Amino acid sequence: MGNRLSKIYTRTGDEGTTGLGDGSRVPKDALRVEAYGTIDEANSWLGAVVAQLQDETVRAPLVFLQHRLYNCSSNIAVPPDSGFEPTRVSDED
Repeated sequence: MGNRLSKIYTRTGDEGTTGLGDGSRVPKDALRVEAYGTIDEANSWLGAVVAQLQDETVRAPLVFLQHRLYNCSSNIAVPPDSGFEPTRVSDED
C-alpha cells in the first residue's frame, strides 16, 4: 500500500506571504525567504551525507557545520528588530 499524504492546514491562508520566526509576514518571493530556504536546502544535503558517514573525523566537522547553518537560517528568519534573539553566528564560526 502506498503512502498517503494528509492535507496540511496552517490556518493562516495563502495570500502570497509566509510567516517569519517572529510571526510577521513577508512575501514568499522575499530575498530573506530565498536565503534561508537555500541554506536549509544545503543543510539537508549535508544531513544526507552525514547519515552515511562512519568516519567521525569527517562526520564531526560536517555536523558542526550543520548546526552553524541552522543558526544562520534562524538569524535570517527572525527580523533583527523583533525582540526575539536567536542563537547568533559568531565571527569565530
